[in-house]
This record gives sequence, C-alpha cells and structure tokens, in this order.
Amino acid sequence: MVQENGAVVSRSVFAWDYILWEVRLRLVVAGFLIYSGVFFLSWYLSSKMSITYRGLPAKEKVFWNLAATRGVFGIQSCIAGLWALLLDPVFQVDKVYSQQEWSWFICLIASGFFLLENVAVHVSNIVFRTFDLFLVVHHMLAFGGLFGMVTNEKSGHYLPLMGMLLEMSTPFTCISWILLKVGWANTLFWKANQWVMIHMFHCRMILTYHMWWVCISNWNAVQENLGRLHFAVVFAGLSAVTIILNPYWTYKKTKQLICPVDWNFSNRTMKNGSSKKLNGKPLQTKDL
Repeated sequence: MVQENGAVVSRSVFAWDYILWEVRLRLVVAGFLIYSGVFFLSWYLSSKMSITYRGLPAKEKVFWNLAATRGVFGIQSCIAGLWALLLDPVFQVDKVYSQQEWSWFICLIASGFFLLENVAVHVSNIVFRTFDLFLVVHHMLAFGGLFGMVTNEKSGHYLPLMGMLLEMSTPFTCISWILLKVGWANTLFWKANQWVMIHMFHCRMILTYHMWWVCISNWNAVQENLGRLHFAVVFAGLSAVTIILNPYWTYKKTKQLICPVDWNFSNRTMKNGSSKKLNGKPLQTKDL
C-alpha cells in the first residue's frame, strides 16, 4: 500500500496538462529559476567554505559556479537519458513519436537550464570581453533543439533525452576543473576522475552514432514529426557535436590528463599541483 501511494505521489509530480502553453512556459521558467538557485547556492557555499574560490578572479568564480550548475544538470540528464535508453518500455517501442509525462517535465526543466546557460554565457562574454565559439554554438543548438520541442507539442522526446544524456561528462568535468584550480592535479583522485571523464567523452561519441542511427533509419518520420525548422536545428546540432565538438573536447581532455592545464583561462596554468600565472608570478597551492 505504501508503494502504491508512493507511485501515485511520484506520478502526480509529472501530471500536468502539457498541451497548454502556460504550463510549458511555467516549467521552462521553473527550470531557469531552479538552476539559477543552484548557481547562487554554489556561490554562497564556495564563498564560505573555499579559500581557493575567494582568491579567484571574478571571471573564474563565475565559471566555477557554472561548472557546479552544469554538474548538477548532468546528473539529472544521466538519470533521465539512461531511463529512456534502457528501461522505459514506451521509448523502447517508439523512438520517433513517443512521449511520457515524466519526459515532458524533464525536457521542459532542461529547456530552462539551457536558457540560463545562454544568458550566462552571453552576459559573461559581454562583461569579461571573452568569446568561446564552441561553447556558444553548443548552448544555442542545445536550447534550439529543446525549444523546438516546447513549441511543437507533437514532437517525440527520445532524441531530446538522448541529447541530454550527452551531458554525462559534465559532473566529471566539474570535479576535474575545481580540483585543478585547488591544485590537486597531481592526486590519484584527480587522475582517476580524468580517466572516467575521457571515457564519458568516448561514450558521448557512441551515443551520437546511436542518435544518427535513429534519425537515418526513421528519416521521413523524424522530419514529419519535428517539422523542417526543428529538424534543421537538430540535424545541425547533431552534426556539430559528432564532427567537431566531441572530437575536440575529447582531445583537449586527454591532453589535459598528461599536462594539467586550465585551457579555459589561458593566463593561468597548473604545474605539479600548484597554480601559476604565465607572467612568472607564482601562486601557492591552495587548500580547498
């Protein structure tokens, strides 16, 4: 009886009328606010607890908090994506048109996350006068793919969920970058995490091949289901991830294992577990 009640409660969390525009937009906004909360929680806790964080430039503090936010989103994405890929019977039968209440909820919350990512990346680029082309393209295509699902209530959810599963590497990327800044790049834990992260990038490549298989084997149905514009965005995003982003990031992370360099910020590097500036002014290895 307890299990049945628990199941009812669990289902009620996802039981919304997703046909209504206001419901979809509210959940997108909810996702934006939830992950904004994660960002500011990371800022608050890091400011209180981390000596390293307090000594970072403002631009790197923002990146630290974004890394933590992405790590949390990556955990959500892994759970949802693996459930759709391996366990959900509806998605096992139909990979083009299938929808679930839980997948609606997860994808709309994820749309809010990528809306936050785009806002954060563009504001950061303006404030700090930087521009990461790969990151901008990645976030715009990711948001475009999910936003197409928001505007088209008939589009299937399997491909968006597989796109979310591509975030499987982000928790390990978060751990890698933060420990790199702390000066723990010479520890066994950092190296083990780096190995797992590199493996996750290889898994991302395999997953993109699976997504291509779904698209090619159901080409006409996918185009009909998504519509031309949404299909073009999904096709462009999948092509960019397969041909450019995954190989590039896999190469950079593999190189980072051998030479622990923070390549997000070219004016700072890590050597033998300590942080240095390239102008020759050393910084001591910091405690967490």
